[in-house]
Amino acid sequence: MSLWQDFLINDDKVIHKWAHYFPIYERHFSPWRDRSLVFWEVGVYGGGSLQMWQRYFGPNALIVGLDINSDCLAHEAPGIKVRIGNQADPVFLASVIDEFGAPDVVLDDASHHMKPTWDMFEFLYPKVPKNGVYMVEDMHTSYWPHWGGGLHVEDSFINKCKGLIDELNADHTKGELESTEFTRTTGSISFYDSIVVFEKANVWWKDHFRTGADTRK
Repeated sequence: MSLWQDFLINDDKVIHKWAHYFPIYERHFSPWRDRSLVFWEVGVYGGGSLQMWQRYFGPNALIVGLDINSDCLAHEAPGIKVRIGNQADPVFLASVIDEFGAPDVVLDDASHHMKPTWDMFEFLYPKVPKNGVYMVEDMHTSYWPHWGGGLHVEDSFINKCKGLIDELNADHTKGELESTEFTRTTGSISFYDSIVVFEKANVWWKDHFRTGADTRK
């Protein structure tokens, strides 16, 4: 069963998602199905998506929900843990890592405000292990002033991520940009309608080769 089908037949706790997100989830999360992993969903809401992720990833997954609302503790269940705190609080995030280990996959569906979203990314992304996935959704708020965004607002999450494209390619700038930890540990950045996805990697070296017989005259 696809994740979309699972969502459509849900008759348990509330799940609220944009329909066009589901192919994106499948594209980036499917390699983690039926594997041992720690999955964080930041922003618990009605608790239904925690159940959905548990069904999707399978019995070897630990699903950890983070939320600022203590009522969300009611959504704990076997294999599903909920911890209460602010997504932008590094002490809180570190305590969750200490308890469960660094997350292999992160889905940020929390405040959607620019500063806390970026603050959590800056702290948490370096902790995600190689081959891990960090997905931030509902970033249409990057264009909404009430959430700290706006089309030309420099500190919107989307605009900050545009700068990370250059950082990803720093090795090719002929010294104009220095390689950073982000350069060395990021395999890709993917942009979708309202979603940005980062995939981790170990980028130890880059080179190019030519193989095969050269038959040019």
